[in-house]
Amino acid sequence: MINQVTLVGRLTRDPELNQTTEGTPVSHITLAVNRNFRNHNGEFDTDFVQCTLWRNAAENTYKYCRKGAVVGITGRLQTRHYDGRDGKRVYVTEVVAETIRFLSTKPQGAVAGAGESRAGSSASNGGAYSGQSASGVGSNPPGTSSAASTGTSTVSGQSQASAPGPAPTAESVAASLPF
Repeated sequence: MINQVTLVGRLTRDPELNQTTEGTPVSHITLAVNRNFRNHNGEFDTDFVQCTLWRNAAENTYKYCRKGAVVGITGRLQTRHYDGRDGKRVYVTEVVAETIRFLSTKPQGAVAGAGESRAGSSASNGGAYSGQSASGVGSNPPGTSSAASTGTSTVSGQSQASAPGPAPTAESVAASLPF
């Protein structure tokens, strides 16, 4: 069976970071994803997709993304249910993220340190960093070298050089998707 979802969209609000009772970081975000076709009025409709991020992905998204940031998520679709306060069963369908890519560019004049306090930053100077992975594997804080920033990539444990280029935009990423 195949259960894989790829989304590119904008955050509808600033991410919030929570912890489970066991102390595992978790973040619930909503992505606004435009449809690829126009409706009967000639406008593009938007879907609002609920996504759940765990561990390092949740922490890094909380640190480096703000409302309006463009992110790419790959993950799996999951449904769950619970009994609401009124006793009725509530069903939830969401994407559980396996990886997340920050696709917005770093704003001009923004300097982010690893110890930056979220309370001291605002939407105008906080932002996402292009090419950074928040999956926890291979993600580095801004200012440190990584395969993405040095123009090399690792495939099956072998390093391959690639030509560095401009940061991808949401449009270029969406255009490269197979569907």
